[in-house]
Amino acid sequence: MTHKPEDGAIEEIILPENLLPLGSVLGEGVTPLEVSMVLAKVFHVQYAEVALLRLEGGLLRFVFPEHLRTTGAIPISSKAVAAHTALSKKAEIFNNFARVKHASIFETIKPVGDEVDVPAPPAPIQKLMSVPILDQHSTVLGVIQISRKGLDPRFTQDFSREDLHDLELAAGLLAASPVMRAD
Repeated sequence: MTHKPEDGAIEEIILPENLLPLGSVLGEGVTPLEVSMVLAKVFHVQYAEVALLRLEGGLLRFVFPEHLRTTGAIPISSKAVAAHTALSKKAEIFNNFARVKHASIFETIKPVGDEVDVPAPPAPIQKLMSVPILDQHSTVLGVIQISRKGLDPRFTQDFSREDLHDLELAAGLLAASPVMRAD
């Protein structure tokens, strides 16, 4: 697969077989939902367990999930995991995320149309991978997070080092994706 960065040079991107579906994130007109669906398939999670955030003026703003786009933003100066990922420019795995001190405000916001007769609290995030999306100059464009939610951490599969490496490769592709450009 080839990709033509903004400088005009053609760059060859070789993806491991399990990541080949990610080639579709580079196409013009690709939506955040389509990107999240591909990532969910690659990492064996629900698409609602994928978060894409774009860095804009010192704030991380949700690109996906859609229902979090209008609920606020995460200041880069906060103690949020996504902010730490953006500042450190380092990928992280939390296989004990429920015990990590974090603001769970975004976990409690339900998508529109998710109303049911008996309101049940959304399952908390149990496992999390958080990776910076960096351009070719190592400038942070945003953060991608893949989570596994569940009521009990014993029943949610841990993320592996290979998963984290694959997510770093995916973040490299996302840096060139139209989805990460400002609307």
